[in-house]
Amino acid sequence: MKQLIECVPNISEGRDEEKIKIISQIVKEIDGVKLLNVDPGKATNRTVITFVGEPQKVIDAAFLLIQKAQELIDMSKHTGEHPRMGATDVCPLVPIANISIEETVNWAHKLGERVGKELGIPVYHYEAAAQEEKRKNLANCRLGEYEGLSKKLIDPQWKPDFGPAEFNKSVENSGATAISARDFLVAYNVNLNTTSTRRANAVAFDIREAGRIKREGGTISGKIMKDKDGNPLKTPGLFKSVKGIGWFIDEYGVAQISYNLTNINISPLHEVFEKTCERAQARGMRVTGSELVGLVPKKVLVDAGKYFLRQQERSTGIHESEIIKIAIKSLGLDELAPFDPKERVIEYMLDDDTNKPLVNMSLTDFTDETASESPAPGGGSISAYCGAMGIALGTMVANLSAHKRGWDDRWEEFSDWAEKGMSYQKILLDLVDEDTNAFNKIMDAFRLPKDSEEDKAKRTEAIQEATKYAILTPFKVMETAYNSMEVMKAMADIGNPNSVTDAGVGALCARTAVMGAFLNVKINCGDCKDKSFVSDILKRGQKLVEDTCILENEIIKITNSKIKVLY
Repeated sequence: MKQLIECVPNISEGRDEEKIKIISQIVKEIDGVKLLNVDPGKATNRTVITFVGEPQKVIDAAFLLIQKAQELIDMSKHTGEHPRMGATDVCPLVPIANISIEETVNWAHKLGERVGKELGIPVYHYEAAAQEEKRKNLANCRLGEYEGLSKKLIDPQWKPDFGPAEFNKSVENSGATAISARDFLVAYNVNLNTTSTRRANAVAFDIREAGRIKREGGTISGKIMKDKDGNPLKTPGLFKSVKGIGWFIDEYGVAQISYNLTNINISPLHEVFEKTCERAQARGMRVTGSELVGLVPKKVLVDAGKYFLRQQERSTGIHESEIIKIAIKSLGLDELAPFDPKERVIEYMLDDDTNKPLVNMSLTDFTDETASESPAPGGGSISAYCGAMGIALGTMVANLSAHKRGWDDRWEEFSDWAEKGMSYQKILLDLVDEDTNAFNKIMDAFRLPKDSEEDKAKRTEAIQEATKYAILTPFKVMETAYNSMEVMKAMADIGNPNSVTDAGVGALCARTAVMGAFLNVKINCGDCKDKSFVSDILKRGQKLVEDTCILENEIIKITNSKIKVLY
C-alpha cells in the first residue's frame, strides 16, 4: 500500500498574490505531489499551503517551497498579526495513509537537516519531531518571534537543531523555520460581535488548555500567585489539546478567537465551538460564525453535523453531504466567505472519481451504458445497484419515521436504523463499480504474455486470482443485500405505516440483488480450478438464497397486512 503524508507549510506572506502563487505552485514541479489548498490571510499576512504525496516526493517539494520562500520573502520587512519567526514559519508533516507518526518523524528530521545545511536556515524541530522536551511546544520554539531571533540563536539552550546558530545576513532575511511531525491540527477561528481583543482573550483563556494565570482575589488586577519555585500558578481551561488567543482582524472589523486543535478526538471542534458560544454569551457577546484555515479531515464536519442533528432530535442516517451542510450552517463556516467542502475536506480533495465511473453517472447515462454493446456493466453491477436502491428505500422509511409528528420520543430509535441503512447503501454502491473492476481484472490477466513457460505460469496464476476475485465480489453483494433486509423488515413492522409499501419494495429489490449476484457467482465458478473453494462458496451462496426467500416472504406478509383494502 502506498504511503502518504501531508505537508502544511505556513509562509509569512498573505497579501502579495504573485509571491503566494509562485511559492505555492513550485510544489507541482515534483511529479506525484498534489497541491490541495492555498489559504491566504491578509490581516495575519500569512498563507497556509497544503499538499500531499509519498514521503520522499513531499520532502522534495517542501524543500523547494522553503527555498522559494527564502528567495521571495524578506522577514526584516514583515509585519502581521500572527506569531512568526521565518519566511516559512512552520512546516509540519502529517501522516495520512499507511505510515506511522514515528516514520513521519524520520522524514521531518531529513527535511530539517537538508534545509539547515543547504539553505542555511536555522531549523527547530517541535511536537513529535522535537529532540528535547521543551521544544515540543511550538510556542516555546517561536518565543520572541522574529524580532527576538538574534538573541535566541546565541543562547546555547536554543541552538538550532540544524542550520546556523548566528543571525547572519541570510538569516536576517529568512528567519528560522520550525519543522515537525504531528497528527492533524485543525486551525479554527471563531468570530465575535465585538472589537475588543481583551474580551476575546478572556473567552480564549476559558477554553484553552493553558487556561489563565491565577491572581489573588480572582481579579485581573490581583497579584499573580506563584508556586514555591516562583512560577506563576494557572487555572486550566476547559479543553485539553487546545491552544487559543484573541485578536482583532482589520479585514473583517471584528475580534476573533484563534484556536489550534491538536487532537480532535480529545477535543472535538463542535464542542469547542459550543463552549465558546456559552462563554461569550456569559460576557455579553455573541458568536457570529467561524472559519476553518486550510483543510480538515472529513470526520471534523461529519461529527459536528451529527452532533447538531442530535441536538435537533433529527435522524443522523442521512447522506454525508447533508450532514456536512448542517455542520457548515450550525458552525457559521460560510459567514465570511463561501465554504465548499469539496475544496476544504482532505478526503474529498484526494478522492479519485475515476475509480467510480458508474455510480457517478446520471441514471440515463448508466442505463444507456448498460444497454450498449460493452459487456460491462453487467448483471453483477446491476445486482449491486438493485441492492443499493432497496436499502435506500428502507433508509427513507427510517428517516420518515424519525421525523413523524407524534413520534418525537422515538427519533433516536429510527435514526439508528437509518444509520445502519446508510452503511449498507455505501457498501453496495461501491460494489457497483467493483464488480466491473473484477471483470476487467480477468480481461487484463488474459492479456498477459504467454511466450515462455514462465510467462504462461504467471498468466495462469493471475487468471485464477482474478477469477476468485470475480466470484467473491458478487458474493459480497449477496451477503450485504441479505443483511440489509433487516432494515426493511424493521421498517415494515414498526416504521411509518404510510410508507410500509416502500419497505416492501426495498425487500423485493434486495431479493433481486441476492438472486442476481448468485447467478454471477455460479457462472464465474465454472472457470475456477480450486474445487474446494468453489464447493464452499456455492454452498454458502445457496444458503443465502434460501434465507433471503424466507425473509422476503416475511416482509411481504407484514407489508400486505398493513395495506388498507380500498376496494
